Amino acid sequence: MNMKAYEEKLKNYIIENSIDAEQIIFSKSCHSVQEAAEAVGAPPEDLVKNICMIDDNDNLIVAIVKGEDRVSMSRVGKALNTDTPRIANENEILEKTGYPCGGVPSFGYKATYIIDPKVLEKDIIYTGGGSPYSLVRITSKELQKANKGLVARVRK
Repeated sequence: MNMKAYEEKLKNYIIENSIDAEQIIFSKSCHSVQEAAEAVGAPPEDLVKNICMIDDNDNLIVAIVKGEDRVSMSRVGKALNTDTPRIANENEILEKTGYPCGGVPSFGYKATYIIDPKVLEKDIIYTGGGSPYSLVRITSKELQKANKGLVARVRK
């Protein structure tokens, strides 16, 4: 699937589910937090990362943290009362989210979502927009509504 098809898929999901969000598409990559911040003209702390993990039962867990934070795998396990999950590889990310690594949004596919409380301190945030060339601008409250995420400290 080409990048435009991933972006279109997410755009349709946002419309079909009445999510109050704006998808922004760029001509250059915004895969890294720094690239994304430059592309959108926002400080890195306004961006969130979606860290995809797999539990012992092959279920997808997505930890959502601010761009400058790192995820503690053991805290994710504790928050879900399970063993510590492992990081998903690029093939698993594409297979389980339907989006390529670097473009994974914070909602729109079957997963257990965990939102670090620092994310909710921000009003407006930017998350993956379906491809490494797009972002979604959304309020943190709308993001939680869209993914029904559990709020728990998962940053290191």
